[in-house]
Amino acid sequence: MTEHAISPQTGILGDTFACGCGVILGGRMSAELHAAENGLCSACLGSTEEEVAPGLNRPCTSCAGSGRRREQVNWQLAHAEAEHLITMTVVRGVVAGFDGPFRLSEVADTVRNGLGLPAGRLPVGPRVRDLLLQLQAAGEITMLSAPDEMVGTDMVLYRDPQWQRARTLGL
Repeated sequence: MTEHAISPQTGILGDTFACGCGVILGGRMSAELHAAENGLCSACLGSTEEEVAPGLNRPCTSCAGSGRRREQVNWQLAHAEAEHLITMTVVRGVVAGFDGPFRLSEVADTVRNGLGLPAGRLPVGPRVRDLLLQLQAAGEITMLSAPDEMVGTDMVLYRDPQWQRARTLGL
């Protein structure tokens, strides 16, 4: 069996990639296509890791760190299903039920239980997080948490952030 390990190459040709099977790939798009054709994740090119920031790697979120195409497709389908089921209306309704501060995990658990979803079936937490951040950007909720970790000088990480509903004027 031919080894397909795709890695970026530096050189005068610019953005090129080399595969362990001997193929030189000109550009990211051709590397992604070659990866997909050979059953590898087209996001991490089979490396199992993604670079979040210079010097900070984590398991690839597109394939759940497997490096394989099948897992990537399953993960993408699960994300699409979560987007369909977990709407802004659902999250707003859950948030409205909290009198005081609430954590991401509490909202995600309430959504999961309310929709009758088994744990681990869909990426409920990431979908709820994205919708809470949209509510925050719209001024409907306010984040109370301080970052849990600083990465470099311009990135912060929150493990289980806490918000509260924004106070409206006159109430």
